[in-house]
Amino acid sequence: MEKNINNTQFFTVQKEPELQVSDVLEIVYKALKEKGYNPVNQIVGYIMSGDPTYITSHNNARSLIMKVERDELVEEVLKTYIENSAWD
Repeated sequence: MEKNINNTQFFTVQKEPELQVSDVLEIVYKALKEKGYNPVNQIVGYIMSGDPTYITSHNNARSLIMKVERDELVEEVLKTYIENSAWD
């Protein structure tokens, strides 16, 4: 059977579900903890410097955090802190 080269073939790729910034922070936090690091210090070091070596590659944490803008990380942390504070 001959294929008709005049017809357009459709190709679809399944997209990976996008992780929320909070999900990325949780994964990175847990990976750092599992490897014996102080997660808060390491994440702060990464946010302040942009140097990905502050984040372990364990569980793909380094790759994940690099997909998120550093200002988005700060925003998420601050938003969560404010939501959980008794400031009102």
